[in-house]
Amino acid sequence: MALSDKEKISPAWREQLSQTWQTLRYKILPVQPARLPGMGAIPNGDGTVFRVWAPHANAVFVTGSFNNWQRSQIPLARETDGCWSANVPQARVGDEYKFVLQSGSQQLLRTDPYAKDVRPPFHNGVVRNGKVLGVDTAVPSPATPFQPPALEELVIYELHVGTFGEGNGRPPYTFAQVMEKLPYLRVLGINAIELMPVKAFPGDLSWGYNPAHPFAISQVYGGPEKFKQLIQAAHAQGIAVIVDVVYNHFGPQELSLWQFDGWQQHGLGGIYFYNDWRSKTPWADTRPDYGRPEVRRYIRDNVRMWLDEYQIDGLRWDATSYIRNAHGHDGDPGANIPEGWALMQAINGEMQHHNPRHIRIAEDLQANRWLTEPIQAGGAGFNTQWDSQFVHPIRQAIIAPRDEDRNMLAVRDALLFRYGADVFSRVVYTESHDEVANGKARVVHEVAVADGRNALAAKRAALGAGLVFTAPGVPMIFQGQEFLEDGWFDDKRPLDWQKAEQNGGMVALYRHLISLRRNQAGLTRGLSGPSLNVFHVNDAAKLIAFHRWHFGGPGDDVIVVANFSNRVLKQYKLGFPRAGDWLVRLNSDLKAYHPSFTGHYVPNVTAVPGKYDDLAYSGTLSIGPYSILILSQG
Repeated sequence: MALSDKEKISPAWREQLSQTWQTLRYKILPVQPARLPGMGAIPNGDGTVFRVWAPHANAVFVTGSFNNWQRSQIPLARETDGCWSANVPQARVGDEYKFVLQSGSQQLLRTDPYAKDVRPPFHNGVVRNGKVLGVDTAVPSPATPFQPPALEELVIYELHVGTFGEGNGRPPYTFAQVMEKLPYLRVLGINAIELMPVKAFPGDLSWGYNPAHPFAISQVYGGPEKFKQLIQAAHAQGIAVIVDVVYNHFGPQELSLWQFDGWQQHGLGGIYFYNDWRSKTPWADTRPDYGRPEVRRYIRDNVRMWLDEYQIDGLRWDATSYIRNAHGHDGDPGANIPEGWALMQAINGEMQHHNPRHIRIAEDLQANRWLTEPIQAGGAGFNTQWDSQFVHPIRQAIIAPRDEDRNMLAVRDALLFRYGADVFSRVVYTESHDEVANGKARVVHEVAVADGRNALAAKRAALGAGLVFTAPGVPMIFQGQEFLEDGWFDDKRPLDWQKAEQNGGMVALYRHLISLRRNQAGLTRGLSGPSLNVFHVNDAAKLIAFHRWHFGGPGDDVIVVANFSNRVLKQYKLGFPRAGDWLVRLNSDLKAYHPSFTGHYVPNVTAVPGKYDDLAYSGTLSIGPYSILILSQG
């Protein structure tokens, strides 16, 4: 069959003719704003809509692999709100692109602030399918979406993707390695993982708290699709996914948002940032301008991306004190940023409306109860916050070298502290990424250094873990804590997974603690209940005992006894809320947990009538050194 002249034209010539026509088209025909809503790059049946906010630009173009990176070939049309847009028929999913902004005499080549995928080394955005606010080009959500656990049932495992993997290679590890460990976490009893930031950051190694491209998922970790696979795999294991987000600052390195369209004041950041005294943070002069509607929209759209496209189950906001106050503390109300507070209220309100089960965590560390108060009462609307009033006194009591320096009254106050009516409005922990770095180290390391020996390190770490899982609040552990990872956190140092085998007994201890905390055997409902009575505090003997319950009765009432001294306490008398036999559900001193433990045997306790500790019944027990007992009936 003979070919027509048209068919004889090579693909290369066809492409060149197409590019020529597009160039002529934009010169001959006036460019029109795009009708399709959304920011960034929105693929559609007629090509790709590009939209960018650049109110001080004189002209804006888009360039990319679809036009051989010709900078001034494809103009965008000015809209009425400082945005520029156009539909580009030849731009398709997978194409790389950037915006070209003409600002006075400057020609600025910028990465799309909304780019959901950014490719090194030139930080080009990538056109990709996904949910855009007001436009749904993604795969529909599942008919029965995963529901995160209720707050009182939550057990959080904080991890850093880049160091969490196991293998022969060096960090950074990826989402794939995290997926491989999900069965391990499920067996451990974890029902929520909290990921340190996964947004694109400069270089290969980072904690992630220096987001260069807030909408883009780190390609170092595997990019957007691998991240979606991780979330789906976690949900299949019954594990919720919480993502750390950083809205108190952006960057500061490789930050395309900086002086984005050329405008700035006082040499500061331009349209996305405060350009006065409010710009300053401990990290750089890059605090977002929460008073600008476009910046508020930018952050709220970012939140919607996590919820709608990635189907994550919660957010943990980094350093919220620097969103609500320029100096990051409550001691200077004149430095408050009301619009920052309003932004948190607005987003938390939307999240609650979207799904009341969404987990909303603040890292504020100022012991400010208004973070977790309801929005209608003037609060910020988080449902829980990291609790500095627990971690610091509990760590001090565990790490102190001398028994006489352990303050049982401080431990009592840490147990009793609450932010409001809901005891689960706080996250309790002894290790987090902040508590094991920046001059601090893992509990076992701190104890070993303080005591000059390792024999007691595991024991006191176990004591701290026992309090985390029995105290009122949402319990959280940091990666590797369960197998006594030591030293301090470093993004260049992967977890030593051999310790999980070497210290398998400690992993079992954590598994037992979590099982009791989640009431998996139906014997310890009170550990997830709202009620607490610290009924016995003996600072001389370094012992504390408390009662947890929900409704009360067998299978519900729980007694916790903690010995903070290095000696066995025998025939120790305590009050009990009910008569009868109290069975030892956990004794942290068992040698099965660690060969260095004492292995002190503790029989069940019979409580008899006789008022003690302001309770109607009493009994005697013995407890090993630096150990915790959990008892219940039924």
